[in-house]
Amino acid sequence: MGDTSFLLRAVEIYKRFPGVIALDRVDFDLKRGEVHVLLGENGAGKSTLMKIFSGTLLKDGGRLYIQDQEVEIEGPYHARDLGVGMVYQELSLISSLSVAENMYLGRLPQRVTGTVNWPKLYNEARNLFKDFNVDINPRKKVGTLGMVERQLVEIAKTLSMNIQILLLDEPTSALSEDERGRLFDIIRQLRQKGVGIVYVSHRLDEVPKIGDRITVLRDGKGIGTLPVADTDENTLITMMVGRELKEQFPKEKVEIGREILGIHNVTVKGKIKNITLNLHEGEILGISGLMGAGRTEFARALFGIDRIDSGQILIDGKPVNISSPWDAIELGLGYLTEDRRDGLVPRLPVSANITLASLQHVRNFAFLRHRTERSLADKYVNELSIHTSDLNQQVEFLSGGNQQKVAFAKWMCSHSRIMIFDEPTRGIDVGSKTEVFKLMNNLVKRKVGIIMISSELPEIMAIADRIIVMCRGSISAEFENGQASQEDILRYAVMGGD
Repeated sequence: MGDTSFLLRAVEIYKRFPGVIALDRVDFDLKRGEVHVLLGENGAGKSTLMKIFSGTLLKDGGRLYIQDQEVEIEGPYHARDLGVGMVYQELSLISSLSVAENMYLGRLPQRVTGTVNWPKLYNEARNLFKDFNVDINPRKKVGTLGMVERQLVEIAKTLSMNIQILLLDEPTSALSEDERGRLFDIIRQLRQKGVGIVYVSHRLDEVPKIGDRITVLRDGKGIGTLPVADTDENTLITMMVGRELKEQFPKEKVEIGREILGIHNVTVKGKIKNITLNLHEGEILGISGLMGAGRTEFARALFGIDRIDSGQILIDGKPVNISSPWDAIELGLGYLTEDRRDGLVPRLPVSANITLASLQHVRNFAFLRHRTERSLADKYVNELSIHTSDLNQQVEFLSGGNQQKVAFAKWMCSHSRIMIFDEPTRGIDVGSKTEVFKLMNNLVKRKVGIIMISSELPEIMAIADRIIVMCRGSISAEFENGQASQEDILRYAVMGGD
């Protein structure tokens, strides 16, 4: 039964969680040697479907076929035995171990004496990289690698298990344009070798570059499957959100006020050098640059996470000393980190996460005022349209877009006047991105100043009032909105001031 050209076929997959139907009789199939892109808003059911394919979750109904044989995938190891491997958005590598050790962790080749056969280990890893024209030293510690190399190691680790079905969850969310190109080259080679790839992404510009077919999910239902050649970005957006999205990057005109933040020659040895910039009330200051340019390092220094070696920070014209995040919060700064897990406590409820940076407002001496906490949290849940069953729901069970909104709510609740947003749209869908930009507009109308770090040039060019370009730890250019093209920004991001 079934078409033997299909590596994977899912029929009427059903999955229910308490209070919600995550997948409602979803059909999906994957052919040998194709990239099948899976699209949908946060909470549409993409991750749930991928977890069922990888054995992380058990389905509640429906049928699964792998190479024409009906199967019940009992767990990740069983999925791996069936030829299914998954690379998650959040990588699972151990930084202190070598590349080869990570690739063969738990199955290191051994000599008859029971000791590790190190030459064989490194040789097997080297040969696997050679097959894909990847130049990574298998003896290097993973912690010394860049993000794209780590991503390739994770993929190689999965492929070393004789995988025929590769599940990729947001594999480019932390990569630059050049790094994405390198990863796409590897994916094309895998496709030529007959590997079938299910590719989850929120970046619609990637679809025509890498995909063969597209399936869109919305609210747990399959909306449709189309060949890439028969669709366009507007059609996909309409399928994903159920309506035409007239403005992806809403930008409201806001009067720029007085300077609230001044940075003068701030240096963190080995990370950033002589950073000088300012920020005004009601202004969105965009910071662009390639990975490793020093953007996040600057944000961490400004928020007191990393120690500043020299330079001066002024708030409202007065010099301040920010030696810890608590100092930064007291001075009115908020920091939405690139990885939202760093700013949230996943196993705490929504209410506790929203008030996390505002405990002084919800406690009476050492005692928490639960009624006040719930009242504050309820206000921001309604204001930001956070979709949650109730305030007691643990944040880890929210979709990515709603987790991002909780992170926003935490800093809005703290009444921060200077907001640092590091990749605020990373890993969220096109509809949620539009909501994030609307939230930013509402903040600047309240005279909040925003520093927005982003790798997405269309977003930063549309939303920012000014754009700072960083390269190799220094500022290489500054543009007013509308003064520069994407090519101009990329040139200064790559070449610096040279």
